[in-house]
Amino acid sequence: MNKISFKIGLLFFLAICVLEGISMFVLHNNIIHSRVHEELSALQTRGNNHRDVLEASFHDDTVMHIAMMEARTDTQVVLTRPDGSIYMSSNKVTDEMKNIMKSKPKKVPHEGLILEEDWKNATNIASISPVVIDKKIAGYVYMFQTTQKIKDLIAGLNQHFLLASLLSLLFMMIIIIFLTRVVTHPLIQISEATKRISKGELSVSLPKLGKDEIGDLGEAIKVLANDLEILKNERNEFLASISHELRTPLTYIKGYADIARREDTIKEDKDKYLEIIHEESVKLSKLIKELFNLAKMDENSFSIEKENVHLLPFFQAIIEKVAPALKENEMSLVLECAENLYAPIDPVRFEQVIINLLENARKYSEPNTNITVSVFESEGKIHMKVQDEGKGIPTEDLPRIFERFYRVDKSRTRSLGGSGLGLSIVKQLVEAHGGTIEVISSPNVGTIFDIII
Repeated sequence: MNKISFKIGLLFFLAICVLEGISMFVLHNNIIHSRVHEELSALQTRGNNHRDVLEASFHDDTVMHIAMMEARTDTQVVLTRPDGSIYMSSNKVTDEMKNIMKSKPKKVPHEGLILEEDWKNATNIASISPVVIDKKIAGYVYMFQTTQKIKDLIAGLNQHFLLASLLSLLFMMIIIIFLTRVVTHPLIQISEATKRISKGELSVSLPKLGKDEIGDLGEAIKVLANDLEILKNERNEFLASISHELRTPLTYIKGYADIARREDTIKEDKDKYLEIIHEESVKLSKLIKELFNLAKMDENSFSIEKENVHLLPFFQAIIEKVAPALKENEMSLVLECAENLYAPIDPVRFEQVIINLLENARKYSEPNTNITVSVFESEGKIHMKVQDEGKGIPTEDLPRIFERFYRVDKSRTRSLGGSGLGLSIVKQLVEAHGGTIEVISSPNVGTIFDIII
């Protein structure tokens, strides 16, 4: 065991050393590059600011003001004429600065550019910004900054990195000794279990690893494996369901479109087929919209904007919308709601909930039956019940009616061919309001959906 612990500890130490070395090197270089880039960008921006001032007011007073400003900073500004002669300088222009100015390209973009960025070897970094007045070059603004500031910063950064590296190595050695002697064995078991899970072997088993954090980790691995197996099954079922749901309307659309295109198809039949194509297109559009809504709910990217809604006119407005469809089915709808009831809900989202439940009640009820909407307060909570006298839901199906793509009617007929997403959306919207939804149903008696807010 000691040999195994030593080998694992040594390998772990070497791996961490390499990883830390690479990380430190990359981080060090990135910080230096970022800091130097910031200095260069700040210098160029400063020159562009002076350039903007001069373009707005090119006078001796303005030039002198800029020179006085820069004379009190760690940067130096030099203003030259178009021919290269110096018009103004905030401090003495050295020979190196003159050499940098001579390296000016023939064409300088208006946003300026960096002339010298070699902070390691040069004495100054430099930028140039052209002054354009009436579309003509009136001069050039050169900005210089000593590289000593950057070098001092890098030297301090190097000291911090060296100290951090030494402390990291010391701390890492202590941790490795502890890990290899105390937790190596159970971690190896957990590692082997996770490898089996990654290969698809989800029915893993682990020995009891104690009641500490490692034991909790082992239990979490078991739970994870079970959840992954459930998720895998649900994913397969979801993909199969959505594939079928998309295939069905597309099959109708393609089939009836092919028939309607035939030259021997009479106009009456074409109109009927086009109507079917339109219906299936609407269903397909609704399915995609519902999938989009579910995706937003899963990502918590949809918003609930609650307001204190007066429930009686709220439900009366909804009933007016669904009344024509109920009348067509020779069904009646009864609303039972007190006058003074209010509830904190999002009216737009909750209208979607109620209409979905009423639409289900209409589809699964026979003509000459009643749908009752009861809204009342009980024990400080608002109840909203939608009750029909329809086919009802079998007892074995009740626990799954809020699952995505689950449908009690397995025939998937065109008349009752919903997407199986409506009740799932209803449940998520109700829960987003902090409420619950319950269902009571008996075959051939009816169904009651009770929303509690």
